[in-house]
Amino acid sequence: MIDHLDGAVIPIGFDVPVEPLRRTAHFTGEPGCIAEARDFAARFLEQLRTEWCATIGRRTDGAALLVVSELVTNADRHSGGPYILELEGTDEAITVAVYDSSGTLPQVFPRDPQRIGRHGLEIVRALARDLFVERVPVGKRVGAVLSLDAG
Repeated sequence: MIDHLDGAVIPIGFDVPVEPLRRTAHFTGEPGCIAEARDFAARFLEQLRTEWCATIGRRTDGAALLVVSELVTNADRHSGGPYILELEGTDEAITVAVYDSSGTLPQVFPRDPQRIGRHGLEIVRALARDLFVERVPVGKRVGAVLSLDAG
């Protein structure tokens, strides 16, 4: 059963989602795709709040959008072609993954404040509880898992 209170959906009993919320978007690499990916992710976070009653704090909200920006920027820069943004979330975590057609795996460099550029995965690693990179038949999948917080 679901109860509605001032427009908010309040799950009660056993009427809560059992499958993670999943959304996927395809991007061509045309100018503006990175902003579109961030907008897509913002809508996903709002849907996760509504459908899963997930508590997503401002820090996690910003971190998720930054991770999307970094991973999509890397795919845009290094694959030169279409890529896919895949989002999955529950009331505990969000997974952001980007598929691209480049078979070259990204490098995670050690922290170096003197280095110009190449800080994307360093930033993602600092924000996420897990970072993963895997080869897939069409190229690679790079992703991160972020824990939800209430702050």
